[in-house]
Amino acid sequence: MAEEPVKPVKSKTSERSVAPSARTSNGAKLSPQEEQPLEDTVVKVFRCAKVVKGGRRFSFAALVVLGDRAGTVGVGYGKAKEVPFAVEKGIKDAKKSLHKIALAGRTIPYQVQGRYRATRITLVPASPGTGVIAGSNARAVLEFAGVQDVLTKVYGGNSAKNVVKATLDGLLKLRSKEMFQSLRGVEVETIKRW
Repeated sequence: MAEEPVKPVKSKTSERSVAPSARTSNGAKLSPQEEQPLEDTVVKVFRCAKVVKGGRRFSFAALVVLGDRAGTVGVGYGKAKEVPFAVEKGIKDAKKSLHKIALAGRTIPYQVQGRYRATRITLVPASPGTGVIAGSNARAVLEFAGVQDVLTKVYGGNSAKNVVKATLDGLLKLRSKEMFQSLRGVEVETIKRW
């Protein structure tokens, strides 16, 4: 029996296939000019074993992060009998939940805390050249969102699913200067740190 070749973990997706699902953090759809080709990465593959009469039957689940490294990011989760199909389902799921993140150049505008179940993560803006100081799970979300300089600290649970979702929650809490001005109806001054 000839086996199917395993698909590469990182891939680029055409921008036409994600046009209807890209949304900003306030729910507005993105225009075609703002879109860029999306890249994806597998954060973790989970294996589950069901014991049956003939032995063990395995199934797989894949946690996938999708983004354009310029402010758009999505997280997906897919389950299947084989790893490539689980990854494919995860990518499809991530495309359905793309979010536009408010960034301040290479970093985030201000310190924010994300929560998901038992996990809390603090995201702190950093000076240029610092890099992404984070564990592998949070790093995937931050890098594919386009954050290049940030400090992070995870509290509580450190499971991959919870850390990824807590990081996304923190990024979705960010608001740009223009958004604050429109919400409050006042001029907001940006504090220049570096």
